[in-house]
Amino acid sequence: MGGTNPYIKKADYELPKTTFTVTYIQPDGVSTKVTVDPDRIPYGETGLPGSLLDIAMGNGVDLEHVCGGVCACSTCHVVVKQGLESCNEGTDDEFDQLDEAPMTTLQSRLGCQCVPNGTADLVVEIPAVNKNLVREGH
Repeated sequence: MGGTNPYIKKADYELPKTTFTVTYIQPDGVSTKVTVDPDRIPYGETGLPGSLLDIAMGNGVDLEHVCGGVCACSTCHVVVKQGLESCNEGTDDEFDQLDEAPMTTLQSRLGCQCVPNGTADLVVEIPAVNKNLVREGH
């Protein structure tokens, strides 16, 4: 699932030009370090190209995204613990959705809207409250 949301303002972002890393920390403490190659962006059709959600999905990192990455829910809420300064500015629409997420911080972003420009490595924490415990087929 993926696509665009015609009801929100398009986010401004700059795609990376150099390789960088994103370390995703799952709620159980397990971390996955991903090397991002700018030539592989976009990894898929989920979230903005090069977004933390796009990178996660393209590298086997489990990050919820009920709306398909179109900024219509808050399930891909992440906390950018390191490297937030290298990410695009959030839009009013993104912050409106984040208002619906529990346990937000000043470093909270929606994974589908947060696009790093590659000037810094990132450490991204996936909050435990975002884990969807009910899944089809399990």
